[in-house]
Formats: sequence, C-alpha cells, structure tokens
Amino acid sequence: MALIVQKYGGSSVKDTDRIKNVAKRVAGYRQKGDQVVVVVSAMGGGTDNLIRLASEINQLPSEREMDMLLATGEQTTIALLAMALHALELEAVSLTGPQAGIMTDEVHAKAKIKNISPKQVHNMLDEGNVVIVAGFQGMSPDGRITTLGRGGSDLTAIALASALEADLCQIYTDVDGVYTTDPRVVSKAQKLDEISYDEMIELSSLGARVMQSRSVEFAKKYNVKFEVRSSLNNNPGTIVKEETDSMEGVVVRGVSLDENQAKVTLVRVPDTPGMAARIFSALAVGAINVDMIVQNISHGSATPATDISFTTDKPDLPKALKVIKGLRKEIEFAEVISDEDIAKVSVVGVGMRTHSGIAAKVFETLAAGRINIEMISTSEIKISVVVESGKGETATQQLHDAFFPVEK
Repeated sequence: MALIVQKYGGSSVKDTDRIKNVAKRVAGYRQKGDQVVVVVSAMGGGTDNLIRLASEINQLPSEREMDMLLATGEQTTIALLAMALHALELEAVSLTGPQAGIMTDEVHAKAKIKNISPKQVHNMLDEGNVVIVAGFQGMSPDGRITTLGRGGSDLTAIALASALEADLCQIYTDVDGVYTTDPRVVSKAQKLDEISYDEMIELSSLGARVMQSRSVEFAKKYNVKFEVRSSLNNNPGTIVKEETDSMEGVVVRGVSLDENQAKVTLVRVPDTPGMAARIFSALAVGAINVDMIVQNISHGSATPATDISFTTDKPDLPKALKVIKGLRKEIEFAEVISDEDIAKVSVVGVGMRTHSGIAAKVFETLAAGRINIEMISTSEIKISVVVESGKGETATQQLHDAFFPVEK
C-alpha cells in the first residue's frame, strides 16, 4: 500500500465529465489499496471568470477580498469530486486549504506556505477516505484566507507530498508531460522522459505553462521527486528529479515562451550611487517580482543620468507603475515608459554549464530570422531575450528548430 498525492489542474476538471473521469482514475488507485490525497484546481476558466466578475464591480479590488473570492473556485471542485467518488461508492471527504492545515504568511495573492500540519489529513486517510484538498489556498496567522498565486495548486500538492512523506507525487495536466517547448506553439516539440529540478525551475519561471516555478523550487528543497503526466490517457509522463551526471550530456533541454511580460523604463535617472537600490527596494516592498534588468547611460542629459529598464509580469504592471509614481518626488527621473507588447524567449539546459557557443547560436538564429533583441539575460543554464510580442512564436520556432533539428 502506497500513499499517493495527485494534483489535477483546471483542464483536467473543466466540466462534470472530466471530474467523473478523475474520480475513476482515483478509484483505480484506491481499489489497489493505496491511500490517495487529491489536490484540485478550480474548474477550467473558473478563476478567470471570477476575476472578470470582480473587475465589473471594481477595477482595483482589495487583494484580501480577491483572495476570499478566488478561493471559492477550488472549493467548488473539491465538493464536486467528493460527490463523484461517493457515486462510485468510495469514501471521500473534501477539505479547504486551511482545513488541511496549510498555514501561510500574510501576503495576499502571492502567499508563501510557512507550515503544514497534516494531522487532519492523516486521520481521514486512516478512516479509509480519499482526501480531496483545495489547491492554491491557505490561511494566514490571523485567520485570513490567502492564495498562493497562479499555479498555486502545484505548490499545494508538492508541499503536501513532503509533509505527508508520500511515496509518490503525480501532477496531472492536459499534456503527456514536459516537452522541449510548448507543443501548441511548435508542433514538433518532443516529450522529455526526465528533467532536473533546476531546468524545470527555469522553464517554469520563463513561461512554460506546465508547472509553477515556486512548486519546483519547493520540490528541490525537500527532494520531492514527482511525475508530470496527462489526466486524459495512461501514457508515462516526465520525471522531475535531482540532477544526475548524465543530464549534462544534453546541452539544451527546452525552449520557453512567455507572453505575459511587460517592460518598464525609467528615463534619465540620476546616475548616483544608491538609485537602483531605492527603485528595486520599493518594488520589493510592493511584492512585485522583477525579472530582467538593463541599465544604460542616458544620452542627451546635461547631468550624468542613466536609463533603467526591467520586466515584470503583466498583471503586476499597474502596481509597478504605481510604485514608480510614488518615487517621483524622491528620484527626479524624466519619464516612465511601459510596454506590454513584448515576449520573452529562453533557451534552458544544465549542459550549457560545460558547453560553449550556445549564446552565439541563439543570437545567430534570431539574426537569420530578422528578429530584433531588446533585452538579454543569462545564467549558468539559460539565455533569455526580449523581443517584440508579434515575433515571440516565430523566435520560439526558430530556436527550437536550431537546437532540436528533426532527423530526416
């Protein structure tokens, strides 16, 4: 008998037929004698619909009330799945995140899990139940409902698998596993049998929509090996695990595209020590994640000045601009320019640590496709470029063709 944690995303539970299919899959494991904990997302499109409703009421709703609203999406799914399992004559019980013992910090919309007390879950498993937990949510120390950010159900599942010391963690989605790139963008994308935590973290943070990057970081920290697989078939998935020596033989593991990025440029910032610290400290206090940063000497200014550009997620752009506006009295920059018409394309692979020439190949490939690069960022295992949004898919296709040529 094994203890298994399974997570089903919105596409896997998007309607009652798919919820019934999930129930049948869970029943198959339960009938083998396994204990099963199921973490579910809101039904496909459910969270977007709640956000739309909120925007019709208030264009800038409080994050506290948004968390209260969005948490209802997962609560709908857990109840429906419990009912589907009851219809199959299986004992099942649904729990909200707080009921499952998930405690977070006090940050709304992007809360971090601080602790999990799984006693309630263990008790219900011991009573013979399938335990269904609402993903994406927890509770702050003062009793407020919090949410973990987009893709937070992945984090719920990984964290529960760690806290419960589960034998197996499975992340179910609508694709067969992790691919060399998004198969919806590049039809010749290839499924990977395995991938390291570091590679998965980079791909997830750079736009790959399979996993939330924070959940993979958590898995790496607590050494939770997991499998990404499809809820629509029984094909083997992709194992995400600790890096092995053999993995360095693969120079590039994947190409990702992130079209959910925006760029902010502060023009003619005084070129004096501490200016960048003031700007990015203020953004950090506002809980705004910044990715790529570029600083250039600003020409045409009588006094020493610099232009500072950074990228952030599109949903964070209004908050970022509000923070920057608040710095206007403290820092006398000329103007702020925002641009949502961008895409970030990245090449990732642990083998890049020991192989040269990857950056040159990236730039040569984009140049051959007449695609202009606006920003560049690198690490040991990735190269990211910002391009015009209309060129994002083309850049992804060309880079994938360059690093994953189809054998004739």
